[in-house]
Amino acid sequence: MRDTLACRRGAMLGAMALLAGCNLPQPPEARLPAPGGGVVLLDPARHAIFNTAHAFAASAPMAGRPWDTAQAISELEFLTVELRWNLRWTEMSPLAVMAFEQARPEWRGALGIAADAPPQAVIDALTRVRIAYAMQDQAMAAAALAPPLFTPGGAAALERLGALPRLPMTARAARLAEQELWRIQREGNNSQDWT
Repeated sequence: MRDTLACRRGAMLGAMALLAGCNLPQPPEARLPAPGGGVVLLDPARHAIFNTAHAFAASAPMAGRPWDTAQAISELEFLTVELRWNLRWTEMSPLAVMAFEQARPEWRGALGIAADAPPQAVIDALTRVRIAYAMQDQAMAAAALAPPLFTPGGAAALERLGALPRLPMTARAARLAEQELWRIQREGNNSQDWT
């Protein structure tokens, strides 16, 4: 009788654990838009890793090029979610993954992005900035950076995009991700075709 109760209790606890696992929070949405001009990126994450490592290596990253800053910040927002939640990146060092999460307040603070902003909302707003610049419409670019997502928003936020200060934590995160990507390729730990 006691054994039967213990078995039932164990089965019930196991079922509860399985049900609790079903209630795990969903990862935040973060996807990069398809680039224009008919170009198809087969691996947007890999491209974002290389682009951000290059963009933030400079002492004055993307000075006077707010459209490039918008692209790079979009990619940082994407990678912060992608590297944490996509099982493809299980071979990447947890230090690189955490580096993005630790650096996010730095780049968001520099641009006046709300700390609690959903990553996809940030990506979408910055994509509208790039589209506006491609159309040579600075007013449209400023309008894309509206409060409360961006503070103070508008032209002031656009000015920040064009005068991004050096962001050491952000540069470190991007550099770590690039180093990890090269390590994964060298060691062949990942069955992905990286070519």
